[in-house]
Amino acid sequence: MPIVDNAIYVQGRRVEEPADLDTTFEAMKETGGMAWLGLYRPDAREMHAVAAELGLHELAVEDTLTGHQRPKLEHYGEHLFLVLRPARYLDAEEKVEFGELHVYAGTGFVVTVRHAESPRLARVRARLEQDAALLSRGPSAVLYAVLDQVVDEYEPVIHGLANDVDEIDDQLFSGAPDVSRRIYELSREVIECQRAVAPLEAVVAQLRREMQASAPAGGAGATELDRLLVDVQDHTIRLAERLASFRALLGNALSLSSTLASQRATEAGLAQNEQMKKISSWAAILFAPSLVGSIYGMNFHNMPELAYSWGYGGALALMVALSVGLYVVFKKNRWL
Repeated sequence: MPIVDNAIYVQGRRVEEPADLDTTFEAMKETGGMAWLGLYRPDAREMHAVAAELGLHELAVEDTLTGHQRPKLEHYGEHLFLVLRPARYLDAEEKVEFGELHVYAGTGFVVTVRHAESPRLARVRARLEQDAALLSRGPSAVLYAVLDQVVDEYEPVIHGLANDVDEIDDQLFSGAPDVSRRIYELSREVIECQRAVAPLEAVVAQLRREMQASAPAGGAGATELDRLLVDVQDHTIRLAERLASFRALLGNALSLSSTLASQRATEAGLAQNEQMKKISSWAAILFAPSLVGSIYGMNFHNMPELAYSWGYGGALALMVALSVGLYVVFKKNRWL
């Protein structure tokens, strides 16, 4: 069984660390406390064993085993099923890696199922264990803390994406050949982040309604927990706005990249055209004397010019005149 951590909590304090699932389920009944079971990529047999003991809905279990779920919060009878898409920024590759986290929360138990390295649930557990008053709120407190951790871990991702977007500005005007491809890849990452972050506002709002509906009237703890969730909700809104701005900037950058590429192609074509004009002009200038020389070099018997005393000088003068005339014409027309 891929159990990362397994503990029983009574009044917000860890009282037992069962070695296996059977011991965990027995301790739940004996102590009346909350079991928090952390799993990492369980297989079907292991997941069905947990589901059978805790009464997890088969559709939720099927989602966990299938994976690739969108962020959501669903209510199945006596338990809630939360799906989150945590992310982390890989500095070396300058890419965003997405994971998947499923959380089952019911009366007296929480089951977290990770399908990736993030989020750092050990940090969540340590943080809650230092705040017995909050942890004594039971599964609701765990749901809040997990959501808060996932949302907090989006911050380094946002900073990494912001740096990448800034680099795009420099690459656009430096003439980097692969800038359009980089913009497209970065846009895909931003869209994936939006898919992970955008639903969270509705998820937190739904969780708040669930908690308010189940909380005793006038409960101070429930009010404080709701305030904490409001803070998480505000955080998700800010993240969603940042991602929307990134997407708009990248869309503009892609359009600008296309425009600059077309402009550079036009400039290259114009420069090439200017070079062709110069080459053609000099070719014509050199061709004129060659033409005269080739005609008078044929030396046929009936060529009257061969007998003229001024024929040689006249041929040279004609060559020079043609060359100078063509040069003046091309220069006037700015071909040279």
